[in-house]
Amino acid sequence: MIIGGLQKLTLIDYPDKIACTVFLAGCNFRCPFCYSSELVLPEKIEKQLKIPETEFFDFLKSRKGLLNGCVLCGGEPTVNKDLPEFVRKIKKLGYEVKLDTNGSNPEMLQQLIQEKLIDYVAMDIKAPKEKYSQAAGVDIDVNKIQQSITILKENKVDYEFRTTIVPSVQSRADIIEMAKWIKGAQKYYLQNFRAEKTLDPKFEEIATNSDEYLSGIIKEISPFFEICKVR
Repeated sequence: MIIGGLQKLTLIDYPDKIACTVFLAGCNFRCPFCYSSELVLPEKIEKQLKIPETEFFDFLKSRKGLLNGCVLCGGEPTVNKDLPEFVRKIKKLGYEVKLDTNGSNPEMLQQLIQEKLIDYVAMDIKAPKEKYSQAAGVDIDVNKIQQSITILKENKVDYEFRTTIVPSVQSRADIIEMAKWIKGAQKYYLQNFRAEKTLDPKFEEIATNSDEYLSGIIKEISPFFEICKVR
């Protein structure tokens, strides 16, 4: 397990929790609009300052009673085969755990849910099925994404779906198609793209969508979900 960073306090990454966020290095996607190339590209991971696991768990022990949640993000946490054991250690300290994932490993997602190792999941929906590989930057087995969607919609764990809206990646029609794909989910959030520090530098020159544009789409797709908002 390579820990590439630690945010010691967050009030926004884990709904209704005072939490920390641990950044796990490694990812099987190469989304050109990704903000975290230092956690994705092997050559950058190698140079990244790493936090020993012992130091991370010492931090968690020192914050017991002050924090009540821990967010696991990346990169993509589920590329780490030892993720379940890592989460067990966090749970033993009394923390609730949120997993941020791209949904490409439904087998591990199912295991984590069945063993009650995670309490909340935020899964990214990158694009409509036919454009998924283009948005992810690598060839994607969309069946794996569908399996993860199905697992979450069984409502055995609290969850949300979310999409970073990038003007050159998803059209309005694409967003509506994605919403129909995951229709009936608990929560769906649209996140406006920020043109900064992207894996593909060309995306740093892209203008973001207006709030009015995203709000208009929310009005159209919100009937599909219990909660649907711009974040």
